[in-house]
Amino acid sequence: MLNEKVVAGVTGGSAIRKMFEEGNRLRKIYGADKVYDFSLGNPDLEPPVEVKQAFAHYLQQPNIHKYMSNAGYEDVRQKVADYEGKRGGVKLEIPQVVMTVGAAGGLNVALKTLLNPGDEVIILSPYFVEYVYYIQNHGGVPVQVKTDENFQPDAAAIAAALTARTKAIILNTPNNPTGVIYTPEKLREVAEALAAGEKQYGSSIYVISDEPYAKLCYGEPVPSLFRFFRNGIIGNSFSKSLCLPGERIGYLAVNPAADDCAMLCGGLAFANRTLGFVNAPSLLQKVIGDCLEVSVDVEIYRQRRDLLYHLLTSLGMECVKPDGAFYLFPKVPGGDSAAFVAAAAKENILIVDGKGFGQPGYVRVAYCVETDMIHRSEGAWRKLMEEYRK
Repeated sequence: MLNEKVVAGVTGGSAIRKMFEEGNRLRKIYGADKVYDFSLGNPDLEPPVEVKQAFAHYLQQPNIHKYMSNAGYEDVRQKVADYEGKRGGVKLEIPQVVMTVGAAGGLNVALKTLLNPGDEVIILSPYFVEYVYYIQNHGGVPVQVKTDENFQPDAAAIAAALTARTKAIILNTPNNPTGVIYTPEKLREVAEALAAGEKQYGSSIYVISDEPYAKLCYGEPVPSLFRFFRNGIIGNSFSKSLCLPGERIGYLAVNPAADDCAMLCGGLAFANRTLGFVNAPSLLQKVIGDCLEVSVDVEIYRQRRDLLYHLLTSLGMECVKPDGAFYLFPKVPGGDSAAFVAAAAKENILIVDGKGFGQPGYVRVAYCVETDMIHRSEGAWRKLMEEYRK
């Protein structure tokens, strides 16, 4: 028999991917202009011109497609070290950076390095749906802790969830699916709770920050994890900030003050190889090394957020207004998010049930879509809310 967890995963499937496939089916029936697909966080914008120029430049360079250190090109890692060191107010060196196959690959590399069977990893609900699988991939036990009513971390709840087996906590800010940015005050409270837990249990608790949306913020810049957590590991990718989701490129950066830092960094490079990644894509390493300060036009996402937020709240939906990323996470009328998703699909509106994010009663609405589609969807949203309230 096949692996039971894999069979269960295939059987259950991904709610996000199911809605994506449903969108393809509906477009064939009704036409693309009459289907309103808010299901997938797949940016519709093109990469910035600096990215395309870097592609063109490095494609002409010799030996660009060869193997390198499993941790990546040293010149690129130095650029990342300088960038994250400046953000975090620390001095990073080349060994503290590992180039990875996207943020997802980086998270798996970090968890492989950290976890022994039975070790616990705290995830804050609502959370990115794949975190549970990533943790289980490496023998870990996911421990879900709810955020507060504004989707901010609840330090007291985190403290109550700590045990002698707690090895790590995953933070995701700006958050997928809420778009909420964790405040410095809340991060300090979490840091205090973790420090108390480490003292109580005589252990090290690592904080993994999943940051693919770090540049997509509508106010103050997202604060660096390193300013709050000694045992910090930053995982970043360029799927969202540079609109490169299909290229799978990212990195891990480790706070030089972290416990067992040298062994941890060596373990990350080892896991990068033995998980089968070998190394991050060579061409893409060079490209993003030249584009660390570059981002898509965030103002476009801000305008779409405001447009869709105003529409949904004017129709009576409750929603915490996001400060980053490109998602809304409204509460559904009546609390049955599965029924609401089904009703929306009848109006050709495709959204994702919050249950998969650990937060039933809510739905995720991705606004990384053409602005025109948001306008075209207004009538369908109005009809949905009228019919649903009946």
